[in-house]
Amino acid sequence: MRNLLLLTVGALLSAAVQAATITAAQDPWAPFVQTDKANPGVSVEIITEAFKTQGHTVDFKIMPWTRALNEVKDGKVDVLVATWFTSERTSFLKYSDPYLENSLKFIKRKGDGFEYNGMDSLTGKTVGIIRNYGYGDEFLGATNFNKPEANDLVANAKKLMAKRIDLTLEDELVAKSTLSGAGMNVADFEFTANALSVNPLHVTSGLANPNNGQYIEAFNKGLAEIKANGTFDKILAKYGIQ
Repeated sequence: MRNLLLLTVGALLSAAVQAATITAAQDPWAPFVQTDKANPGVSVEIITEAFKTQGHTVDFKIMPWTRALNEVKDGKVDVLVATWFTSERTSFLKYSDPYLENSLKFIKRKGDGFEYNGMDSLTGKTVGIIRNYGYGDEFLGATNFNKPEANDLVANAKKLMAKRIDLTLEDELVAKSTLSGAGMNVADFEFTANALSVNPLHVTSGLANPNNGQYIEAFNKGLAEIKANGTFDKILAKYGIQ
């Protein structure tokens, strides 16, 4: 009887995971995460469709990046929808298979002749970064340039135009969408030809969440399904991404 009861409880828990409403969070990061409910962003639509194939629904909320990261880290929110890999984060996040990638380029004022050619080319520069973003261990550990923090790209772009910093950095597609959406003139900025890094995008779940493994496995399976049935490509086309 005891074994039967344990099996029954196990089956009920499994069924609950299989038909869960998964909570998700991220900061606005167009075109991957947007505040428009009709067009919530590439990443939001990809995870929604991937989880749907596995019987899950997604309850997505916009919140500041640091808060979203901490909420997922603590298991209060189930997943982050768009996360770059850092070795430090593996101590508290479980990563999915990658589903897209970002090319992280330096942003400069128009007419600035700077080109990125390795960490030495940043010597003496002041490079504005976003708090708690995963720029990579080499960049974050470098000591030959300054890295003042801000809460978002728009704040760094304003500091750049005011000559309070020399450079900032972001995925070019994200930066152009974000700056134009904030009413800034994209033509005032230029991007380096060379990228700091090319960062795969992952869904992540906090190791503090008891269902982290099931959620990441479900996403991976769903991602394979939406790639196979054409849904993935349709989402990219909707947002003009090839």
